[in-house]
Amino acid sequence: MQHVLRSTVVTVLLAIGIPVTAISSETLPGASVESLLLLAQERNPEYAGMRHEAEAAGERIAPAGALPDPKLRVELKDITMGGEQRPTVLPNQVGGTRYLLMQEVPWFGKRDLKRDVAAWEAEAAKGRALGTWADLSSRIKSGYARFYYLHQSERLTKEVLDLMSRLEQVVQIRYAGGLATQADAIRAQVEQTNIKNELIILDNEKRMTQARLNMLVARPADAPLAEPEQLRALPPPARLDYALLQARVRERNPQLFAEDARLKAAEKTRELTYRNRFPDVAFGIAPTQSRSSIKEWELMVEFNIPLQQSSRRAQEREAEAMLSAARSRKEASANQALAELTENLSEFEAARRTEAMIATSLLPQAELTFKAALAGYENGKVDFATLLDAQRQIRQAKQNRIKAQAQARASLADIERLSGEEL
Repeated sequence: MQHVLRSTVVTVLLAIGIPVTAISSETLPGASVESLLLLAQERNPEYAGMRHEAEAAGERIAPAGALPDPKLRVELKDITMGGEQRPTVLPNQVGGTRYLLMQEVPWFGKRDLKRDVAAWEAEAAKGRALGTWADLSSRIKSGYARFYYLHQSERLTKEVLDLMSRLEQVVQIRYAGGLATQADAIRAQVEQTNIKNELIILDNEKRMTQARLNMLVARPADAPLAEPEQLRALPPPARLDYALLQARVRERNPQLFAEDARLKAAEKTRELTYRNRFPDVAFGIAPTQSRSSIKEWELMVEFNIPLQQSSRRAQEREAEAMLSAARSRKEASANQALAELTENLSEFEAARRTEAMIATSLLPQAELTFKAALAGYENGKVDFATLLDAQRQIRQAKQNRIKAQAQARASLADIERLSGEEL
């Protein structure tokens, strides 16, 4: 039914002169990286799972600091009245009924510490969710840059194939007039075959990249994507200052945020472990019923006696070790993040400079070389091999420029993943 409806819509659009590609680009994601990011934010199951875990961790804060539930105990005494009656559980028909209501109260400060531990663990869960999104968005941005590069390379290769087809016609005309050799015609055909083989490779790589992007946005692997229209604009150089980015990484990096929260939780856990040296208290009140009236009241205070000192000392040493481990993990994560920042900044700068050099120097030179070689071949001053080499140089320059543009965006995606924000 949907297929028939879509066919009808397409027919109507063609009848009134609206191109079908216009509606396709609007309904399919992939024309921009933002469309893929929006889909991933809504549908990616891994990110959704981390968000739910963060929500669950947030709900643990209130119960962590709450008092334990009170306990009610009912004791029936002399349920046979000295053997004068059958056993019964009715309070007004036994020798006496004692009701004990007890409430356990942790030692001063323990509830607050438990609440603090749960709160910092919830912050750590939020950090992990943010880290999952940062990693996911970085993979989507890098994948989109790769998808753009492959699409542009495929289009460029098809243009070159069309150019080679026209060159073959020129060669055939010159060969018919005795101005070229049969080897030139064969070279033109071989070059076209090689280009067609490259198109097959590019198509395969594009399909694999498309499958990975679909996986990241929770779509079927073979679902179509719109043609990528353009890459994101690069931020101004001032926003990529290393000192500024270094400060942002320390403040906003999701992994460092999570490790810092885990460190705070470990500190509170250590304090709570030392606070366990003091006993918890239980208060109780016990009215005693005799027949149909309550004639006695009792009050009770209960302490647990912290005698197992070796066990508590082991727990304290464990808490100290976990705190040291949390500090080490945070330091290791900071070192790794800053090292990755340096690497990606270097890659970004290299790609940016490469793209600028190709655009301003190498590409104009390659175009002039090709034009000169084409004119020389038509005049019989250069052979066909020279013309092919000039064509390969201009094609390689254009591909390298597109590759540098895509590499700059991929490096920028990693920088944004580390800094925890869009640049």
